[in-house]
Amino acid sequence: MDNSMINKILRRPIVTEKMTIMKDKKKRNGEPLNQYAFEVSKDSNKIEIKAAVEKKFNVKVDSVRTSNVMGKSKVRYTKGGVNYGRSRNWKKAVITLAKDNKIEFVEGA
Repeated sequence: MDNSMINKILRRPIVTEKMTIMKDKKKRNGEPLNQYAFEVSKDSNKIEIKAAVEKKFNVKVDSVRTSNVMGKSKVRYTKGGVNYGRSRNWKKAVITLAKDNKIEFVEGA
């Protein structure tokens, strides 16, 4: 898998308050959850996502969970009338890394 294919699969990392908590949150036995989220292409599957993350960041991936996020409906009231729109649909992947693995560039964000 070359870099252009990896960049087509992994669009961008999702750095939100919830995902920062999931990265640092501890399990009952004291180990961190070690989960990171990425926006991925709609036509990619879990096997391709796992291979892309392992190759790009040189880590071991335990599991991949994906979900299709539906775009929200938007309504804007203007002088000219009512404008209806919709944000785009996208796919999210939550990656759980193996013990003692980290993704470094997300750490500094």
